[in-house]
Amino acid sequence: MMRTLLITLTLLAVTGCANIVTTATNRMADNLSLAILNQDDPKTVRDGAPAYLLLVDSLIEGDPENVQMLLAGADLYGAYANVFVDDSTRAQRLTTRARTYAERALCSARDELCGATQLPFDEFLVALDITNKLDTAVLHSLATSWASWIQTHSDDWNAIADVPKVEALLERVVELDERHDGGSAHLYLGVLNTQLPPALGGKPDVGRAHFERAIKLADGKNLMSKVLFAKYYARLMFDQELHDRLLEEVLAADPVVPGYTLMNTLAQQDARDLLAESPDYF
Repeated sequence: MMRTLLITLTLLAVTGCANIVTTATNRMADNLSLAILNQDDPKTVRDGAPAYLLLVDSLIEGDPENVQMLLAGADLYGAYANVFVDDSTRAQRLTTRARTYAERALCSARDELCGATQLPFDEFLVALDITNKLDTAVLHSLATSWASWIQTHSDDWNAIADVPKVEALLERVVELDERHDGGSAHLYLGVLNTQLPPALGGKPDVGRAHFERAIKLADGKNLMSKVLFAKYYARLMFDQELHDRLLEEVLAADPVVPGYTLMNTLAQQDARDLLAESPDYF
């Protein structure tokens, strides 16, 4: 998701061309993102990621309207906070930065949508109508970083009140390009719709459909899809057969898949824990 500062400064000095620097920086950002996703040792990522958080901050300082760098910052900060940070106060700070970067990316990509996140819900939906397929990455990053922010501020009812906007963003991503990021918008929608049983307003059938679609769109490569399917849908519906089958499939799979290795390694860790709890839970 980023470039070394040295490479960036060298390119600037040699070429004097901001566009070339930006292109190189964005390419390094993509390469770093892949390196992280292909890592099979989560501890290495946990220990090394803070340095890259600071690096992406420095690159954004140098190019504050670079949409791709802002998205890289939003995605990296949100993922790191949710996966590796246990301290709630620190997680809140990090997800706030993630959300801020995503909102800045939206402003840079679409001037007319600056401040849209603060609109009343009905006006927010109208604002989303002007977006098109080219906006998919920004909308997806905003939705996921906002979801991360809500998760770390779950004791704040004003934060919880934003959930419908996040859901609307994810649904818009599905409308524009459901295959974006391996169909992960479906995965988030699966979780959102399986938070409550039907009697309390939950939509588990809708959630199940999203989980199954996410698994299909990623060709089964993203093992976390099955873990979340088991954790949220199967447990909510007290379906032990489905729960255990999904988790056993995760544990039987090869976690090393380009673009999914880190996530799959974490998924197998979670699957072992959930499966061990199964007899007591059901």
